[in-house]
Amino acid sequence: MTLRVGELSESGLLARIFPLLDGSASVLLGPGDDAAVVAAPDGRMVVSIDTQVQDRDFRLQWANGYASTGYDVGWKAAAQNLSDINAMGAVASSLVVSLTLPETTPVSWAEGLTEGLNAAIRELGAADCSVAGGDLSGGSEIVVTVAVMGSLQGRKPVLRSGAQDGDTVALAGTVGHAAAGWAVLESEDDGGGGQLGDSGRFHDGRPDDGGDRPDVVALFCRPRPPLAAGPAAAIAGATAMLDISDGLIRDAGRLARASGVSLDLDRAALAQLARPLAGTAALLGADPMDWVLGGGEDHGLLATFPPGLPLPDGFTAIGSIVPGGRKIESVPPVTIAGIAADTVGWDHFAV
Repeated sequence: MTLRVGELSESGLLARIFPLLDGSASVLLGPGDDAAVVAAPDGRMVVSIDTQVQDRDFRLQWANGYASTGYDVGWKAAAQNLSDINAMGAVASSLVVSLTLPETTPVSWAEGLTEGLNAAIRELGAADCSVAGGDLSGGSEIVVTVAVMGSLQGRKPVLRSGAQDGDTVALAGTVGHAAAGWAVLESEDDGGGGQLGDSGRFHDGRPDDGGDRPDVVALFCRPRPPLAAGPAAAIAGATAMLDISDGLIRDAGRLARASGVSLDLDRAALAQLARPLAGTAALLGADPMDWVLGGGEDHGLLATFPPGLPLPDGFTAIGSIVPGGRKIESVPPVTIAGIAADTVGWDHFAV
């Protein structure tokens, strides 16, 4: 018999969740008091926050039969927040979680969410980070809000506004894979000849040139931001950086506008990014370049580096900042081989 959260008191549910949480040296005082105490070794704290809403950011049941588990949602909640800290060149130190649950939610779903948070922190390499506490409430739908704190470790933050004429534009991580995974989940397709299995679980793994659909589903449900790349970019001298959460073109435009520059992407480099998605795109009758340019939630990093500077490990050059580009009124913020890029990307309030 499935135990529902409405059958437990708030303290009863917390008593099942708290023992599942890992600790870390950065969290000096964790759950149990009115507030947590977190270390801030260099006197500064980097802070970000993200929310996932049921049927807006995830579905409990997708069109193709896959069921989003609490583990998936917990992983993604951690990953997207860790990526924001990463994009500043910082290292995450703690998370606080606000969780709203309908009374009918299985207790196991909430426990899975806690385990997913822990697993993402651990497996993505945020060794100094743990969940410091949070809030629990009831509601008509599941809402997971996570705030993350991080340390710059004595470095200056890498902002969106520092790109300079002639800089190299580089990418760490993937783009388009999460969008391909979303397309599979919404396709009323079984994930590839039953490869998702009767339970709706995907096989673990990374995308390959064959366009293996369960792998792109994995990267949508459990993104893998390159957390080592942010601090490495800051140390190497990155002039600007941001997390790609709403699509390559949309986020590149944000960086270009913040820096007052024009950014030109290399068509051949983009084709290479699209190549691993070709198999999935063919099966769904889609253009993989649409996913690369407009798909979000891979949580890769887009960064700019001074010309001639060796790129840190994990980064690949995909374009450059056009010298004097924004001084010419007709030059758009983002172009591909000199042609204006008009891909919209993700907008939370788009109809």
